[in-house]
Amino acid sequence: MALVFKALLGAAAALLIAVLAASRNYVIAGLVPLFPTFALIAHVLVGRERGPQALKATVVFGLWAMLPYAAYLLTVYVLADRLPLWGTLAGATLLWLLAAGVLILAWSRWHGG
Repeated sequence: MALVFKALLGAAAALLIAVLAASRNYVIAGLVPLFPTFALIAHVLVGRERGPQALKATVVFGLWAMLPYAAYLLTVYVLADRLPLWGTLAGATLLWLLAAGVLILAWSRWHGG
């Protein structure tokens, strides 16, 4: 049942993004993916399984995880006028993957994780 609920949340978010993207308030479509749906799920699971200290570490890592997302957004912004849509999104996604990899490696070294 929990899996069905998670799938319905994802579908609702996708539908809301589609509706907002077609509206005059299209920029709000960029806010919807930042609703902490998956963070809430992760925090419940980590908090239940590992306790408050692990939850706090997860939160700190989540704050650092904003950097790959910022790299993605800045890349989309820079490439939007230079490349076709799919090239822009592919380039930004590749940069996100690279930045996320660097973050994971750095976190592992500094926090022994």
